[in-house]
Amino acid sequence: MIDKNNLSTMGGVEIAFFKLKEGCLEQDLVALSKRVEAEFLSQQSELVAHFLLKRADGVYADVAMASTQEKVEEYCQQWLSNAVALEYLELIDSESVDMTFWTRIN
Repeated sequence: MIDKNNLSTMGGVEIAFFKLKEGCLEQDLVALSKRVEAEFLSQQSELVAHFLLKRADGVYADVAMASTQEKVEEYCQQWLSNAVALEYLELIDSESVDMTFWTRIN
C-alpha cells in the first residue's frame, strides 16, 4: 500500500519531467495516474508515495518515492511490463522526458 503519510521511510526518489503528446489531455493523464496507483503501484511494498505535479509552463513531473533509490529504480523498470503503466506512458512526449533518480542524504 502507498503510505503517503510516512515520508520518514523514504530513501529514494524518481522524478520524471515531461510534456504530453499533442492532442493528449491532462484529465486522461490524471485518470491513468490513479489507475497506475490502484492497479500497479499499490502492490509495491516499499513504495512510499507517488504523485503528479505541473509547472506553469505545462511541464509535468511524475514523482515516486520508495524506501531506497534501488527500489525506486526497480519499480520504474517495472512500468515497462505493466499494461496500465504502458497506457500512461503512451500519453507522454518521449522527446521531452528528463528522468532523474535521487538518494536521500538526511
